Amino acid sequence: MGQARRLAVTAWVVGPLGLALVIASVLWLRTGYVLSSVSSESMRPTYDIGDRIVAERVGDEVKRGDLVLYTAPERYGERAVMQRVIGVGGDRVVCCDGMDTARERITVNGKPLSEPYVKDGIADGMHRPYEVTVPEGRLFLLGDHRQNSRDSRFFTEDHGGTVPAGAVIGRVTDSHVMPVLLAVATLLGLLLALAGLVLGVAARNVRRRPAAQLTLWPEHF
Repeated sequence: MGQARRLAVTAWVVGPLGLALVIASVLWLRTGYVLSSVSSESMRPTYDIGDRIVAERVGDEVKRGDLVLYTAPERYGERAVMQRVIGVGGDRVVCCDGMDTARERITVNGKPLSEPYVKDGIADGMHRPYEVTVPEGRLFLLGDHRQNSRDSRFFTEDHGGTVPAGAVIGRVTDSHVMPVLLAVATLLGLLLALAGLVLGVAARNVRRRPAAQLTLWPEHF
């Protein structure tokens, strides 16, 4: 096999492989994850304004305690909101056990909820008791900064403040490993595609070289 042919074959293998890797990585990243940033204080101290977050698309696999990114245009306009899932379909959420004391706790199905993540240990702080039985297929959500979060407590006239589970865009994750790997795979794919292009050009140049020599040969006689 001549040099030009070897270069051409390598180019046809490396180039399409790189393009395929780029397309697959970008599609996986776009369909599997959402990249966003925090725009309010409602999730302090867990997240602060400007923090970058990654949300993994999980479908219906949301459970209590999860941080989710969701949309509710009738409440917040078109922007996505991050809050914590306190109750899922069938749960009875009550505020609060020990209200107005240092031991104030939200109860879910009659059991006090342990919430080490809430700001200053305040489970509610609004001094407005509520009791909600979460309809099936819906979620009751609260911010971690209970004194500064416009969450399910403020929309009790609409299905007890709950939102459809289908409104969830993704579950916020602390692990950025997969998005980083996909970004690296995209970069690698671009490099392979570029290498394929370079090899293809090199193969063409090698093919042309003998032709040029044959054209010049008669001039030496």
